Amino acid sequence: MARFIINEQTVHVEVFNDGAKNTLVLLHGFTGSTKTWHHVVKELPTSVKVIAIDLIGHGQSTAPQTIDAYSMEAQIQLLEDLFEQLVVQSFTLVGYSMGGRVALSYTARFPKRVTQLILESASPGLEGQAERLARKNADDALADKIVHNGLQSFIEKWENIPLFATQKQLSPIIQAEIRNERMMQREIGLANSLRGMGTGVMPSLWNELQHLAMPVTLITGELDQKFIALNEQMQQQLPNAKHILVPAVGHAIHVENPTKFATIVKETISQI
Repeated sequence: MARFIINEQTVHVEVFNDGAKNTLVLLHGFTGSTKTWHHVVKELPTSVKVIAIDLIGHGQSTAPQTIDAYSMEAQIQLLEDLFEQLVVQSFTLVGYSMGGRVALSYTARFPKRVTQLILESASPGLEGQAERLARKNADDALADKIVHNGLQSFIEKWENIPLFATQKQLSPIIQAEIRNERMMQREIGLANSLRGMGTGVMPSLWNELQHLAMPVTLITGELDQKFIALNEQMQQQLPNAKHILVPAVGHAIHVENPTKFATIVKETISQI
């Protein structure tokens, strides 16, 4: 566990198996942190160095007041500067949901860094202007509610949205872990993440997919129909992609079935 100062921002990082030859970088989703990966990391071989990062506004990383610090451009530059400090030349990059959008954006900007890309329940953003504006307005409204009504009110609603319905089948212990992780967030960090790098404001990457030559593994849950359709479209655009459907899980595969998720990661990195 370590903290790095990058452009006056504090970035919290957890490193496992330091000194191993191959490196795996993990980026969490909205309301997440490095803690979301702990069950997966336990299942990974010690021969792989794992770097888990708290994205801006999340976990123990800085949660600035200014929205500019949360733009996708600012986030991927922050990651690049962090990798320079960590002296990491190349790695397999894993991103879940919001972290998947960050991972894809980073890879489009710094493709030589990423040997393989693993995207869990991710999207390249929205293409249509009207769709983007509608999503931006919805995210801005949600951000205002987070700030005005407080974290607990937001989390109580967030954990009950249809996207996470399958998590109700998890054990009470795992559900409590997820809730505690969400409750450790800060209102301004979550609100500004929505305003600065939400799906409605991030640059669309649909036209960039064809230029990503590295192997890409797309992972979706069998019960997450929206993201299955999105990832099928992505696979058609990517030159070197495979799409893995995980049975009996929804959006957060790494949470709902960490063993299966870790197995997919192990099989992917073994091909390096």
